[in-house]
Amino acid sequence: MSPLKITARDTATGPVLEISGDLDYDHADELRAFVAGLTLEPGRRLVLDLAGMEFCDSSGITALLAARNHALAARADIALAAVPANTLRVLRYVGLDQVFPCHTDSESATAS
Repeated sequence: MSPLKITARDTATGPVLEISGDLDYDHADELRAFVAGLTLEPGRRLVLDLAGMEFCDSSGITALLAARNHALAARADIALAAVPANTLRVLRYVGLDQVFPCHTDSESATAS
């Protein structure tokens, strides 16, 4: 198991969280807490860059949904970037690819 690492950076359209390691039962609460501490502005976009994510289980998917709910409550958008193929397959299977805009990388996700 790889520990979860979250690195935040600001862009013109809003914050980008680079997530690496395992987003699983043992680490999903770290993402939830990090996102809950973010102040999002209406009309801005929260991007979760998953390029470094090695594994995601159902707890991780639930943490992604919690991030979406936090963004929507702030009247902000959310997008996923560089979703690993195995996670993208799960998102498609359960229909969450229709809920989360998915981009190839964080640069395209932050384009206005």
